[in-house]
Amino acid sequence: MQKKIMLLGSGELGKEFVISVKRLGQYVIAVDSYHDAPAQQVADAREVINMLDGAELDRIVAKHQPDIIVPEIEAIRTERFYDYETQGIQVVPSAKAANFTMNRRAIRDLAARELGLRTANYRYAGTLEALQAAVEAVGMPCVVKPLMSSSGKGQSVIRSAADIETAWNYAQHGKRGDQVEVIVEAFVHFTSEITLLTVTQQQGPTLFCLPIGHRQERGDYQESWQPAAVPVDQLAEAQDMAAKVTQALGGAGIFGVEFFLAPEGVYFSELSPRPHDTGMVTLAGTQNLSEFDLHARAVLGLPIAAITHERNGASAVILADREGSEPVFTGVAEVLSQPNADIRLFGKPTTRPYRRMGVVLTYDKPDADVEAIKARAIALARLVKVEPSK
Repeated sequence: MQKKIMLLGSGELGKEFVISVKRLGQYVIAVDSYHDAPAQQVADAREVINMLDGAELDRIVAKHQPDIIVPEIEAIRTERFYDYETQGIQVVPSAKAANFTMNRRAIRDLAARELGLRTANYRYAGTLEALQAAVEAVGMPCVVKPLMSSSGKGQSVIRSAADIETAWNYAQHGKRGDQVEVIVEAFVHFTSEITLLTVTQQQGPTLFCLPIGHRQERGDYQESWQPAAVPVDQLAEAQDMAAKVTQALGGAGIFGVEFFLAPEGVYFSELSPRPHDTGMVTLAGTQNLSEFDLHARAVLGLPIAAITHERNGASAVILADREGSEPVFTGVAEVLSQPNADIRLFGKPTTRPYRRMGVVLTYDKPDADVEAIKARAIALARLVKVEPSK
């Protein structure tokens, strides 16, 4: 049966999700703050609004009467989701999950205080003076993040007292919405960090993808690879934590649950109630179903018989380096001329420094060397240049 799905946020992750649900015969309205966002290019209909305006959200929900609302970004008046659920609209994964995870305070307090998961020592600060006190409490180095942001925006490391004011200003510049408060986290001396894609279903057990390793710069992922090498006991600990937090949030869909792996154990870091950017590696065919196909099935209540490991793979981002519009890409043919390589260009109409414009994918057999596959992805991504034509 065809459902009417309203996608709130229409970036590259939303685009792949729309492609997955369109293959299953669904109707999609893609919403974003600007025209021709990636997901709008493949959806049935579009709306352009400020999703932090609750009245505007109410207006388009009333206009389209969707069966399902799927949030893709943080900058949304998520408290409206509870009302939509009472109206009989399915919110993905649930109104509680979307509302809690759009704000780092809610999800961190749920994980650390209610569920007792291991996290970094943390404090909150709503002013520069409070930030100074929080840094003193957790110690340096420490990490500062806006309570509402995405893709590492506004995130920085404080290594000395001289960094505090700079970190505060950077967080305010990088935040999404009108939430000025930040979270201050003690630095975890981890050996690696992973994303554990976790699928909850309307009917059926919680499922886990193989762990995904990733590297970040400026708080944003640069490469990801699957599977990541994780000791068996730490993987079991991460799966247990992911199952607890997703069960507490409720609903059906894919969650990107991030962990730090340290000598003393696994630390819960963050959670996204939707496909995760590091999970774009699954577009390389590492699994029988990509993270977007898994999300589509879970959202629609369709069965997922199993998630199977098909290949080892890696992804590496293609970044813009300047402001402009109508980008032109060079080097695409060179990438596609290589065996076991693929590319996704997102179709973003404008560029800015460090904006993610595409991703290169590489893959090999399930027993192939992941480090070599990752190195190929990085090398091939460097061949692609983004040149704004305007």
